[in-house]
Amino acid sequence: MPAELTESEVTVLGLIAERPRHGFDLEKVIDERGMRQWTQIGFSSIYYLLGKLDKRGLIEEVAVEAGGPGRPRRVYAITAAGRAAAAERTAQLLAEPSATTAPVLVGMANWPLIPPAESIAALRRRSDALVRKKAEVLAARDAQQPLPDFVDAVFEYSVVMLDAELSWVARTLTSLERKR
Repeated sequence: MPAELTESEVTVLGLIAERPRHGFDLEKVIDERGMRQWTQIGFSSIYYLLGKLDKRGLIEEVAVEAGGPGRPRRVYAITAAGRAAAAERTAQLLAEPSATTAPVLVGMANWPLIPPAESIAALRRRSDALVRKKAEVLAARDAQQPLPDFVDAVFEYSVVMLDAELSWVARTLTSLERKR
């Protein structure tokens, strides 16, 4: 049985399934769509992932474009095996809830270590940061209109999650401030 695709691998495969791409193009679309907010794909890891996917036969080089001086850009397309593996993993990711590993949970579990006033100040800073992040997500979405439905759904999910967290922070602040 082939190894299960990581979230980073299936993300790159999905972008290449949209159309053949080279590493720099992948970097550009990851940045434009705000994917860094929910993926672990750094610029340098894109080429590592491309190498892994190519070695596994999930993508193949289809062209070489001129890049910078002496730097050709290898363009990759998804293979039938890559499309099948990505589709299977995509269905799994959509269907199965995953564990929440948000660092804020560590902070919540340990907030008795800091004075209540400091907890409240930290949560207010978090709320301000969430408001800024939501504005960034909305601006990125609006700048790329019209978007395919699946890309718009990713942006919408991000906005809904930010709204949910903002609501949680507001309720928690209200509760903490009442107890002071």
